[in-house]
Amino acid sequence: MGKGSALSDGLVKKIILSYTYVAIWIFLSFTVIVYNKYILDRKLYNWPFPISLTMIHMAFCSSLAFLLVRVLKLVEPVALSRQLYLSSVVPIGALYALSLWLSNSAYIYLSVSFIQMLKALMPVAVYSIGILLKKDTYKGNTMLNMVAISFGVAIAAYGEAKYDSWGVLLQLGAVAFEATRLVLIQILLTSKGINLNPITSLYYVAPSCLFFLFIPWIFVEYPVLRENSSFHFDFVVFGTNSVCAFALNLAVFLLVGKTSALTMNVAGVVKDWLLIAFSWSVIKDTVTPMNLIGYGLAFLGVGYYNHSKLQALKAKEAQKKSQQADEESGKLLGETEGKDGVEGIGKKGDTQA
Repeated sequence: MGKGSALSDGLVKKIILSYTYVAIWIFLSFTVIVYNKYILDRKLYNWPFPISLTMIHMAFCSSLAFLLVRVLKLVEPVALSRQLYLSSVVPIGALYALSLWLSNSAYIYLSVSFIQMLKALMPVAVYSIGILLKKDTYKGNTMLNMVAISFGVAIAAYGEAKYDSWGVLLQLGAVAFEATRLVLIQILLTSKGINLNPITSLYYVAPSCLFFLFIPWIFVEYPVLRENSSFHFDFVVFGTNSVCAFALNLAVFLLVGKTSALTMNVAGVVKDWLLIAFSWSVIKDTVTPMNLIGYGLAFLGVGYYNHSKLQALKAKEAQKKSQQADEESGKLLGETEGKDGVEGIGKKGDTQA
């Protein structure tokens, strides 16, 4: 009775903590997206400089990550040679810079709700690029699932009231670069046994990202900012925005580390629906029935894809356990036969004596 009660209390505590991590991640992700939209939108804060905003984030995150890793030594750095850094981390930093630049730029032209709908194409991009880079294998059923997701997003785009081709192109580019980054992380880092948590990721990747953002910033945004002499850096707005961006990285670490990547995917779906509802009710963005039908189809496709991945992961884990059990049984059998052989020799010797 006592053991059952203790087990029940432990399970309840674990469930409560899991939901707390999910709630924190959803809140921070929600806050960062809406805050970025507020800053960049010409009808709101009216500071349409996505590269500059991203550079502020990266500079802040780089500084804090350096403080945590090198000064306070709260996080252990990963051993990376100069060659490995240049060949693996730098390309990932370049892709991250492009992804953030384009995704933040899309907020100037598109509604928050429509951007979340376009982001449903992420599994399609990751799977397609994985096949191109030979990280994944082509499967007819999976590709059919990807087509269904794309079809749903196409319907949502068709029903978008404030459709902007340039904004859509920017967001699709951001999805493509982010998907390539995720695949390259598996190829260049994970496959080599290098696992970076959000802090060490920022420590190594953020400076590289900042460098690659600086190049277009010099030509695209710096001349405009220099001419705009009326602008004064708002430490409250940009400071709190940067803190939220950094806290989001910590929340990702907590969510994935204490629960699972699948939990994060499910939480992401909940977050997207909340953002769509917020965009419609508070920001007063137009969400049409065609938007919802299209995104609903894409949502079902993404849900089925995540379910299939979970089933495949479980099957692989079960197979691995089965192989380990067979190996242990084989070892035990070998040890038993060896003992029997030794005992037989001993008995034979006794008889001869």
